[in-house]
Amino acid sequence: MEKMKVGVVGATGMVGQRFLTLLENHPYFEVTALAASARSAGKTYAEAVGDRWKMKTPMPEQYKNMIVHDAANIEEMGKLCSFVFCAVDMKKDEIKALEEAYAKAEIPVVSNNSANRWTPDVPMVIPEINDAHLEVIAAQRKRLGTKRGFIAVKPNCSIQSYVPALTPLRKFGIKEVVATTYQAISGAGKTFKEWPEMIDNVIPYIGGEEEKSEQEPLRVWGKVENGEIVKADAPVITTQCIRVPVTDGHTAAVFVRFENKPTKEEILEAWKNFKGKPQEMKLPHAPEQFITYFEEDNRPQAALDRDIYGGMGVTVGRLREDTLYDYKFVGLSHNTLRGAAGGAVLIAELLYKEGYFN
Repeated sequence: MEKMKVGVVGATGMVGQRFLTLLENHPYFEVTALAASARSAGKTYAEAVGDRWKMKTPMPEQYKNMIVHDAANIEEMGKLCSFVFCAVDMKKDEIKALEEAYAKAEIPVVSNNSANRWTPDVPMVIPEINDAHLEVIAAQRKRLGTKRGFIAVKPNCSIQSYVPALTPLRKFGIKEVVATTYQAISGAGKTFKEWPEMIDNVIPYIGGEEEKSEQEPLRVWGKVENGEIVKADAPVITTQCIRVPVTDGHTAAVFVRFENKPTKEEILEAWKNFKGKPQEMKLPHAPEQFITYFEEDNRPQAALDRDIYGGMGVTVGRLREDTLYDYKFVGLSHNTLRGAAGGAVLIAELLYKEGYFN
C-alpha cells in the first residue's frame, strides 16, 4: 500500500517533535515535508532543532537531513505533501489565518493548536467520543470553497484526563462536575532543564486553561446542527488548573453529581465497556482498552501509568462515594501523547479510514 504524504508544520517545537516520533514507520503516512518559522527555513532539521530535541528517544535518522521549509510557503508545502499536522507557536489570529490558508489551498489540516477550536464548523474531536462531529466538514468546505481542504482540531490536553471517564456516565444524567487538574511541565513545552523554577514547586495558575477545561467538554459533547457544532448546555463544570513538577502526564481529581445516581458497579462496568470507532477499526494508535481502572488506592500515578497503551490509554482510580457530591475519582492521561500529538494522529487515522482525505 502506498503511504500518504504528510507534512508537519511547527516541526521544531516539542509537539512537532512528538509528531515525528509517532509518524516514524507509520503504516498509513510518510513524512515528506517539515516546516517551521522563517528563521529555521533552509536549514536541515538537525540544524534547526540544534540542542532543543526534547524527546527521550534520539532524533530519528530519517528526519535529520530533511530541509525545513517556511511554514508560510504553502505552495511549496502543497507540492510535497497531501495533508499537514499543525503545531505552531504563534498568536491565535495568525494560527487561524495560516490554518485556513492551508485548507483553502486544498491541503487538509489536523491541528494541535487551540485557534480554531471554537470555529463553528471545525470539528474538535476525541475520536472515541465524538467522531460524528466530522460530518460538519462538508459545511466547512462549503464555507471555504474547497473540494478537499478542511481543518480538524483536537481539544485541550487537560480535559482528556477526565472527559473520557465522564462520557460513558452521561447516561446517568451528569449535573455538576468539579475538577482540579495537576498538569505536567511538558504541557508548557518545557523540560526541567529549561524551567528550573518548577523543581520542588507548584504553580497554581496556567493562563487560559480553566476556561478551556470548563467549556471544551461541552463542545465535545455537543451536536451538529445546520452545519455547525452546538455545544451541550449541561453539565455545569468548574475547574482549577495547577502546574506540578512532573515531566509528562496530566492528573485530574474529579467530583461529580448525577440526576440518577448509579452504583459503583455500574460506573466500573461503563468504563470497562466504553470504546469507540478507533477500537472497532483497530486504528494504529488506538488503545486496545480506552479506559483502564486501577483497584489499588495509590493509582493511577503519572510515572507508572501515563504510558499505558503507548500513552494513548486513559487511566482511572480511587472511585468512591463522596459526602458532598455523589462520587469522586482520579483520572490520568499522557498530555503530549493522548493529549496532543497522539490524539491528532489518531484523528488523522480516522479521517484517512473514513475517506476525508480523498
